[in-house]
Amino acid sequence: MSTASIGVMLPRDLPAADVLPFARAADALGFAELWVVEDCFFRGGIAQAAAVLASTPRIHVGIGILPAAVRNAAFTTLEVATLAELFPGRITVGIGHGMPAWMRQIGAWPPSPLTLLEETLSAMRALLRGERLSVHGRHVQLDAVILERPPMVIPRVIAGVRSPKSLAVSGRCADGTILAEPVTPEYLAVARAQIGAHGAHHIVAYEFAAVDADVRAARTRVRPALLWIGEPDSRPHITPLPFAAELAALRTRCATPQEFAAALPDAWVDQLAIVGPAAAARARITQLHAAGADSVVLIPVGPDPIAALSSLALLLPAA
Repeated sequence: MSTASIGVMLPRDLPAADVLPFARAADALGFAELWVVEDCFFRGGIAQAAAVLASTPRIHVGIGILPAAVRNAAFTTLEVATLAELFPGRITVGIGHGMPAWMRQIGAWPPSPLTLLEETLSAMRALLRGERLSVHGRHVQLDAVILERPPMVIPRVIAGVRSPKSLAVSGRCADGTILAEPVTPEYLAVARAQIGAHGAHHIVAYEFAAVDADVRAARTRVRPALLWIGEPDSRPHITPLPFAAELAALRTRCATPQEFAAALPDAWVDQLAIVGPAAAARARITQLHAAGADSVVLIPVGPDPIAALSSLALLLPAA
């Protein structure tokens, strides 16, 4: 998988009958990557990745992300290694803490999520390298574990995180980092500094996207996806922006997320998503690549994600 690539996300709520047609269309259109998500309580990441890999000839599949809080490190590695053995060079796996509210909902939020993430990332990468591993950590317990068939092409294990301490763990223990949407050049600069300098580190940037010759129509399609911007979880993404204080004040004044999204100034929408005619959208992707995103993953918006793929494909480099 080359750097400076453009991928697309498979929407988590896509009807089951559309999942494989969406994946095949993304492959045929030339997207470098397809990312599947494991959000509660939609679909499992491993199952989706396996189905997509088996149904497409070329596209690289990323899993973003598997929550470490509910997955045994050895058996998660076994699943990933199996995909890597069957589809060499076509899989990347993302690991995160898991969303605290969801993990608490199922009784799985750990007492030390940072330690869990560090132990899981370190163990998985060592096992995928074919090492015999004994670990007696706080969360990961392994006694002379070794994969019988480690993959010939070792997949990247990257962390899906956002807080400064978690980004530092990613820098020390992962092959890369997934940055959730919205990703701006300003946020990239801060995140890369918090990740630290630890050699090659692959950055994946998720971004809502709507391509339309009518920029107003594109903004209208993307606004519902920005409802949660301004909530506490988004603070790391927003704080580096020059309009962060104004955005926070706007969210306080608005009675509902819907009112907030409708009130976002057009200029802010243009910074928080990839919107507008193809030329402007391409320029924004170029900015993100220049700021350090190795891969920009477009999240389709609007009522018909498969139809949206064709417009998003206008952003791909010419063959």
